[in-house]
Amino acid sequence: MTPNEPSKQAEQVRAMFTRIAGRYDLMNRLMSFGQDVFWRRKMMAKISFPPYVMVLDLGAGTGDISHEVRRVSPEASITAADFTLGMLEAGKDWQSIQRCNADAMRLPFENQRFDVVVSGFLVRNVESVEQTLSEMVRVLKPGGQLLILDMTRPRSKVLAPFIRFYLNRVVPLLGTLITGQKEAYTYLPDSTQSFLKAEELATKMKASGLHNVEFETLNFGTVAIHQGKLPS
Repeated sequence: MTPNEPSKQAEQVRAMFTRIAGRYDLMNRLMSFGQDVFWRRKMMAKISFPPYVMVLDLGAGTGDISHEVRRVSPEASITAADFTLGMLEAGKDWQSIQRCNADAMRLPFENQRFDVVVSGFLVRNVESVEQTLSEMVRVLKPGGQLLILDMTRPRSKVLAPFIRFYLNRVVPLLGTLITGQKEAYTYLPDSTQSFLKAEELATKMKASGLHNVEFETLNFGTVAIHQGKLPS
């Protein structure tokens, strides 16, 4: 494997997302009880959108965040990038949104291209959070914003058993019934439970060169929105 080639693990993740692409949005709505729409809109409210802003939606999937950007900033120039081409192909209404099949750890964009980089449910699936953050920061313009929406480990010890039951029992069953892909919906809860705490991701964002790093937890502490800014 050369430095620019994805690993076997990365290829397995890509194949998994390809298999579930057609039912991905439906499963997200069901698993989150429709709250994923609220989470994305909550993230949009944290972004400063100057006129004609250039936005990279990294790990864009079927385009939910890209469409939210278009809703709040009609003049934005949006690039939706995803490692899994099948996810981009499963999305709808890509008019005026540029799509790009790209690896988050090896972005094909020049330095300082984007004013805003956003990602939703991406970073817990990458092999190296540090390398992914480095690439996100590399393509940001000075003064640019980075926002990350993802799952996180809950702090509440009282709720933890109920959350584990939901993730480990209910989600795989639901995934099997809706998509026929039990393996994928076993992997996704596992990736959530083994991912960084919100404070740990914030520390890594600061180490990548971002300033004013903050986060907000939602959904009983199981989801976090992180944000940071590059110095001007």
